[in-house]
Amino acid sequence: MRVVSANLDNIRAAAERGFFAWVADQDIDLLCLQNVQAYEYELDSAEFCPAGYERYFFEAWEPGVGGVAIYTRHQPKAVIRGLGFELADQNGCYIQVDFDKVSIASLLVAGSEGTGNDQNQKYKFLNDYLAYLGKQNRKRREFIICGGWQMAHNKVDLADWREATELPGFTPPERAWLDEVLGSMGFVDAYREVDREGGKYSWWQTDNDRENDKGARMDYQLVTPGMRHTVLSGGIYTGQTFGRHAPVIIDYDWELSI
Repeated sequence: MRVVSANLDNIRAAAERGFFAWVADQDIDLLCLQNVQAYEYELDSAEFCPAGYERYFFEAWEPGVGGVAIYTRHQPKAVIRGLGFELADQNGCYIQVDFDKVSIASLLVAGSEGTGNDQNQKYKFLNDYLAYLGKQNRKRREFIICGGWQMAHNKVDLADWREATELPGFTPPERAWLDEVLGSMGFVDAYREVDREGGKYSWWQTDNDRENDKGARMDYQLVTPGMRHTVLSGGIYTGQTFGRHAPVIIDYDWELSI
């Protein structure tokens, strides 16, 4: 099973740069998109409806803000939209598709890029979402959470970490939050299961930063412990530029069923 996560910074702009042409060549089972910045009814052309996929959206209340979507080749048994608290749901931050023993979600952290860029809002979102994760983690099923997290976890995930320790995306509270999720809560950073090297980034502030490889790894697929040993391979696609973020590709030894 191939799962791809991509923070698009606007789905139309990404499509103009060839994103869906790239998708057509990737043999993707589930495509999880963040920061779509469009309503589903606005995307009815063939370009946004690749053959063989069902698609599910959860849009923000305000046009041109946030929004998430999942494209899937496999019909889910259920679709869940929203997290049940206003900051997340007004920005269209979460959608989840359920299969027999696994749920796959697309998440956009509110208060980050595309949803106001307010650090206090981001901390509130993280606090509320941590409580949600705690409940979710007690369920007897596996989860893959594809996120536009807008946080780098460790020094190895950031080019200029010394200059960024007090900047949004690498503050001590953000890193501590990830420590808890990836520590005591037991979630696993799927990409780090197959690649522990530094210098692999998924986000760049500017084109010049990309050219000089001054980026950060802020896009993850976090999985429950039972999925750890199903991770076969992973990568960050940087062959083309679709926006400031690059797609994260993870292959799992898992067969979906409903």
